[in-house]
Amino acid sequence: MRPAILACLVLLATSALANEELDARFEKDVLLIEASRWACYRFDIYVAQTESQRNRGLMFVRELPATTGMLFVYAGDRVASMWMKNTFISLDMLFIRYDGTVSSVIANTEPQSLKSQSAVEPVTFVLELNAGTAARLAIDDNSRIFWEPVHGRDN
Repeated sequence: MRPAILACLVLLATSALANEELDARFEKDVLLIEASRWACYRFDIYVAQTESQRNRGLMFVRELPATTGMLFVYAGDRVASMWMKNTFISLDMLFIRYDGTVSSVIANTEPQSLKSQSAVEPVTFVLELNAGTAARLAIDDNSRIFWEPVHGRDN
């Protein structure tokens, strides 16, 4: 029984360190998602605004709370492309236009895959949430995010 307890403690410590590392590397904020069923959901987000933050993303994270995500912010519209290298959890990716409307959703991405996941058109934001969140909350291309950036956007 003791080895099992020790293993659980190590996993808990690893999770805590991952959150501390995200807390140290990224600003935190809140955004709202208006889903197509006229429901509104609140998410705590980590904001990836700089090139180095966007490159790091959620790599090495092993657990993400259900109402937490990461918002990738770009200086202008682009056909954003993401991959799952060194990302250990499956994610839903929401590609979002400058006005907050969702352009497309890629659900249930494959952890640690090098396959590129791309927007179908130029977007300004990408929101990563736990896999299954978009389907569970009916978040689709009829949805919209509401987020007021606290700081200016960097390249």
